[in-house]
Amino acid sequence: MEFDAVLLPRRRARMLEQKLWHERTINDALDACATAHADKLALTALRVETGERTQFSYRELARMADRIAVGLHRLGVRKGDVVAGQLPNWWQFTLIHLACSRIGAVMNPLMHIFRERELSFMLAHGAAKVFIVPRQFRGHDFESMANGLKAQLPLLRHIVVVDGQGENSFDALLAAPPWEREPDAPAILTGSRPAPDDVTQLIYTSGTTGEPKGVQHTANTLISNIIPYADRLHLGADDMVLMASPMAHQTGFMYGLMMPILLQASAVLQDIWDAPKAIALIREQGVTFTMASTPFLSDLSKAVVADGGGIPSLRTFLSAGAPLPGALVEQARSALGAKIISAWGMTENGAVTTTLPEDDDQRAVQTDGRPLPGVEIRIVDIDDTCLPAGQEGKLMLRSCSNFGGYLKRPHLNATDADDWFDTGDLARMDAEGYIRITGRSKDVIIRGGENIPVVEIESLLYRHPDIQHAAIVAYADARLGERACAVVVPREGATLNLEDLRIFLQNERVALQYIPERLHIVTQMPATPSGKIQKFKLREWIQGQNAT
Repeated sequence: MEFDAVLLPRRRARMLEQKLWHERTINDALDACATAHADKLALTALRVETGERTQFSYRELARMADRIAVGLHRLGVRKGDVVAGQLPNWWQFTLIHLACSRIGAVMNPLMHIFRERELSFMLAHGAAKVFIVPRQFRGHDFESMANGLKAQLPLLRHIVVVDGQGENSFDALLAAPPWEREPDAPAILTGSRPAPDDVTQLIYTSGTTGEPKGVQHTANTLISNIIPYADRLHLGADDMVLMASPMAHQTGFMYGLMMPILLQASAVLQDIWDAPKAIALIREQGVTFTMASTPFLSDLSKAVVADGGGIPSLRTFLSAGAPLPGALVEQARSALGAKIISAWGMTENGAVTTTLPEDDDQRAVQTDGRPLPGVEIRIVDIDDTCLPAGQEGKLMLRSCSNFGGYLKRPHLNATDADDWFDTGDLARMDAEGYIRITGRSKDVIIRGGENIPVVEIESLLYRHPDIQHAAIVAYADARLGERACAVVVPREGATLNLEDLRIFLQNERVALQYIPERLHIVTQMPATPSGKIQKFKLREWIQGQNAT
């Protein structure tokens, strides 16, 4: 794969001069851990449905990374090739990235909620050579789905199945044979390691065009975010990090997979969110830190109250993806005894702003935090003129962790000659530099921290034979922050209900989380003179009326 991370070379000298790029890779961090803390517990992974637990010391983690790396090489993976992984938070996810890094391959993490429609685009666009999936997870047959996709993807050479039974199983191809002992293993493991500016992660994000965009990151961009993030939150080698947020998101990938290794700390992975199981893990493992979206915090707080016991080891819970209600912060502080941190970030940058552990609790309620070191923020008007404190405008940022660009879409990079990136969000900033996200110019709904690609789903609805006009807008939800409502003008004489809509979109292979959960029927859409639908009016209607 030819990567076009065009945003990186022009800022390299400035990043090094300011000591914001660390010139390290995850390989360097893992090697240091295996040398200095070989017997320390590095990783615990829990499968909630079966109760299976797998643990690795740092010595075992490095050895398995080497083994899988040589196994990937045996499958034809070379430096710069893309290995796609659609896995839950299993130990194999962590090891795939570490193995890819050993041989200079690029990991493409894919959310396990994706189905044929999303995957067919992403796997083709990223030119994945290997696609690693679970045999089954939460009732879905991933192996059959992957095999069905393969015929459409001429560049995809291998499908590898975790828990598979045949010759394509993860164990048979990668994890069981002692590949690291083969005579050619040392040359394979040292001959093509990536440099800090080589693309190491390709991760997709949905945008306003309805077509996912491939975000390119390097070790320098990722690590330049993780180090100041950990410093601000006072995290170090003695911490135990719980990650129940998907590692196919930057939250899980950067702070659940990479950060513990960079800190020489320990991580525990939970594949399915279950608050009582999380409580048990926190107690058993001595978890000190976790990061997740607002619904996780609400669920955990309620479960601790219902349990009647405490989780005294948990020092910090960082919540991002939706504003934190004051009542929830108060409840969580009382129930968990942990500091609640509010944060905001993007796939393109990782965390951008956080509140501080030293801040008053109300900061987490009223703001989304202040920029991390290495991040500059400004609020501008339509002419890109900086606005004074308190005024709403476009949120621009310039960051050491800004991505290298969108794969094969440099015209969408939204970064000017001075490296200011247009986030597509609206915000205001107070006199002390704390921001509050106030809206989004991007047409995206965030459901429990998961972006719903609105334009793509709307385009599918227009294919429905009974729909004349359609729009999707958000409505507030106490637990998930937002859910999606479809507003529809039916064709003359047609009738439509929510179940019809669900079945139609399921037949179009749309991820369940993307399917609207309400339907609002109207006779006509509010529109501008040019015919553009006025979505703000739709939101007002939905707030004032009962959806069907």
